[in-house]
Amino acid sequence: MSGAVGPEARWEERVLRAAHPLAYPALRSARGRPVVRVPRIGVIVNDAAIAREVLLDLDHFSKVGPGAPSDLWTPVLGPSVLLNMEGAEHAALRRALGPLFSPRAVRELVSGAGGADVANVVGPPRNEGADGGGVLPDLTRRLAAGERVDLAAAVTAQAGAVICGMVGLPPTDDAVRSAMSAAQTITGMVRLHRHGLTRSQVVRAREVLERLTAPARAAYRAGDPATVPGRMRDLGLSEREAMGAVGAFVLTGTETIQSFVPRLVAIAHDTGWTARLLAPDAALRRRAVEEGLRVTVPTPAMLRSVRADASVGGLPVAAGERVVIATVNCCRASGGFDPDRPVDPAVRHLWFGAGPHFCLGMPLAMAQVDVVLDALAAAATDGRVPVVGRRQAARGVLVPAYRSLELSLGTAVETGAETGVETRVEEIS
Repeated sequence: MSGAVGPEARWEERVLRAAHPLAYPALRSARGRPVVRVPRIGVIVNDAAIAREVLLDLDHFSKVGPGAPSDLWTPVLGPSVLLNMEGAEHAALRRALGPLFSPRAVRELVSGAGGADVANVVGPPRNEGADGGGVLPDLTRRLAAGERVDLAAAVTAQAGAVICGMVGLPPTDDAVRSAMSAAQTITGMVRLHRHGLTRSQVVRAREVLERLTAPARAAYRAGDPATVPGRMRDLGLSEREAMGAVGAFVLTGTETIQSFVPRLVAIAHDTGWTARLLAPDAALRRRAVEEGLRVTVPTPAMLRSVRADASVGGLPVAAGERVVIATVNCCRASGGFDPDRPVDPAVRHLWFGAGPHFCLGMPLAMAQVDVVLDALAAAATDGRVPVVGRRQAARGVLVPAYRSLELSLGTAVETGAETGVETRVEEIS
């Protein structure tokens, strides 16, 4: 396993350790072997090829069972969500939900075509000094005007607006903050060393989720096809299935976007990639985004329960044991951020899973990434690019993230080098 790191490593380590001060060091300390059994945590897999084998072996490894995601989410979301299902029922629900994540449906949810424009009607967070126009247009305007902006706050508001679209809330400023706070209250309870939530945490999580999904339940019962819950009803989902799906997407998708975009922009800044990330080259951007996903690893660990006695990388495992796929170790073994490096097939998209459980919401996540990068690119004119200023890692979150990431525009001067392009940035005061 490579120990190579890039110039982004110092801040990435801070972000990861702030989120999981105990679990992350434990996972990293186990990375010396492809597979290792760690008391209280489980059998840890650190090799991408072995991890993919486990994810694809549905006969021996399951998301349902002791130590699996079902232990975490079934008490909160109920039994009928993709996070805690297997087999024919899982496949049927996935097929039913598929149309919600078609290219057209994703564009409508992110851009608000045919309904409220979640990218343009949400007022920026308080104290962001806006005079209207929506989070992303305001982000572009303020950067172009030479102001400092908090990218983490803007991305949180944009992701919250999409949540509002999913649960049937009008995306007002208060609704966005309330939705994001509710989701983070629940996900922040999860800890790797515990197989499930405590009884009091389950009660609290159910109360929060009930408030969050109440508008979704009303939209489902109204059957309005302009809402996501209404479309779920049209697709034949029962109310229980629809509410479980809404809850699952809210809990698993929001922090991913909130985490990834600021970390990607910070990594691009630290490695001299900002100008190329925001250049009008779709293929180049896609490579940079994919490499950013590999380095940041949106899902640092994946859980499986052993269904029947088997072997993981030569290590015998018994039914009922817990397997922890240390995605953060598998994906980061290739070294630091380098979009020009050939992609290891075993690692490609591993952060989104593999096989029947590959992340259904990936198209929505990528669409949200693109609209934020488009907003930053629109401000990056006349040789200026967003420059990272003060930043602060978030604590008490499930997906490692920045609590704040200050941006302002600077001038990038690029010079060719054998190892790539070195970007020197002078901040504009």
